Amino acid sequence: KTLLELAADSVSDGQVDSIRCSTRPDTITERSLDMIEDYPVSTVELGVQSMDDHVLALAGRGHSATDTVHAVERLKERHFSIGLQMMVGLPGDDDTGALTTAQRIADLGPDFVRIYPTLVVANSRLAGWYKRGDYAPMALEEGVTLVKKIYLKFKKAGIDVIRMGLQASKDLEDRTTVLAGPYHPAFGHLVHSEIFLDMAISAIESANDVKETLTIFVNPRSTSKMRGLNNSNIKRLKEKFHFQSIAVVPD
Repeated sequence: KTLLELAADSVSDGQVDSIRCSTRPDTITERSLDMIEDYPVSTVELGVQSMDDHVLALAGRGHSATDTVHAVERLKERHFSIGLQMMVGLPGDDDTGALTTAQRIADLGPDFVRIYPTLVVANSRLAGWYKRGDYAPMALEEGVTLVKKIYLKFKKAGIDVIRMGLQASKDLEDRTTVLAGPYHPAFGHLVHSEIFLDMAISAIESANDVKETLTIFVNPRSTSKMRGLNNSNIKRLKEKFHFQSIAVVPD
């Protein structure tokens, strides 16, 4: 309560708009919600990670998928804004399982989600599994493609995806800290770039007359997403369709 009171003072002073709590699904009880009821807490974010109990058990999460369902129900009853986090590439999981988790999360109707890839961090239990060959992390390209499918699933459901990939930091850039896994400082950009590449390929393949030069019109804010990291999308389009030149024009 001391921490909540300090944060509430900042809200009263106009320094911040509201308080957001991030926690585990199994901490959402009537008692805990009663405790924060008198404070300006507007958003509660839950580390769901998976909706598969076997995957949760292997990860040592200590909560179940049912805990998540009950937590969301309680939060909705009290009209909190709800954020749910999920992870891809956890031990015991696969693409089909991750997409099933995404659908179950979408069915819960959160206000927003975050999607994180599983990374192998030094001195962790997962690092031991990785070194013994008991765990194989996702490759970057594989992780980007899977998260793209999940992002589109949430987008179709009208749910905001506010982050894909971990926030870049010096620790994550240090390969003695992150031993393996699909880490990239611009992971979300890679996902959006692959979506734009898919759209461009679809449009080109449906065109009646494809010439040697191509002009792609995009929103000015989407120019870099269409080009891809280091113009990777432009290169792939040229290789696939044998264009001599491709222009990306802000419109």
